[in-house]
Amino acid sequence: MSWFLFLDESGHDRKKAPYEVLAGVAIEDRELWNLIQRIRESELEFFGTRISEGSLELKAKKLLKRKTFKHAGQMPAFAAAKRRELALALIMNGTEVSRGRITALAQAKLAFVEHVLDLCAQHRVRVFGSILDCDTEPAIRADYLRKDYAYLFEKFYYFLEDCGPGCMGSIVFDERDKAESHLLLNQMEEYFIKTSNGRTRASRILPEPFFVHSDLTTAIQLADIVAYVVSWGLRLKRMNRPRRDELGPFVEKILPLRHMTKREFGEDGEKTVWSLTFIDGLGPRNGQ
Repeated sequence: MSWFLFLDESGHDRKKAPYEVLAGVAIEDRELWNLIQRIRESELEFFGTRISEGSLELKAKKLLKRKTFKHAGQMPAFAAAKRRELALALIMNGTEVSRGRITALAQAKLAFVEHVLDLCAQHRVRVFGSILDCDTEPAIRADYLRKDYAYLFEKFYYFLEDCGPGCMGSIVFDERDKAESHLLLNQMEEYFIKTSNGRTRASRILPEPFFVHSDLTTAIQLADIVAYVVSWGLRLKRMNRPRRDELGPFVEKILPLRHMTKREFGEDGEKTVWSLTFIDGLGPRNGQ
């Protein structure tokens, strides 16, 4: 059995988002293609066309921005067929704007995201994430793997252990420029080969990641949606920044996708470990 962990970020520019989130969606190999096909079918169902074709992506900041909720609520909900008809008309001809078309497209976006998260549950997707306050001091040293990555890989490793013997995982990143990619590869090598924790986790996680184009990789776009909703809508302990309450229904879809496990931590005894974690600081972890 093999799982792919698709990773994306939200708020990493530290400009508007309340929290910086490194988020991942884990999808079993035998479920991946079926899920992708159903998401593509859902685009046709909700919009009458593929909105992720060409250079377009299923970007959360476009699907779930505040204006989308404002437009969706300015008229009563349309029936599904009428909503699709009006949404498609606006997509195909953006110059012929009407109140009904704008409303229908906004309603279609929200309904689509909700449906996609339901599909994730049906296909046993699991979500992982490291959450940082955007006021956290940025990492300075480049010779270690950032704590948010190390925590996320730890939670993924626990999940793979819980899946049973022989369960393996691969990491898939959204492509970045070559300098950043080489830096991350070097940091992962330092972690997985030269640290005790990393060597243990390399027994389950392939230490060399894959890099893909997000606009060509549906599952990366799923990770983008999760990262955005977590940053703007999810609040765990010690997360005190204001949230967007309108994202609440999407948060409720994501919470059941977390993985929960229990592990022994020496003198601290047994602790519950969740796959979504708020962390402080980006320095190297103990034992790294």
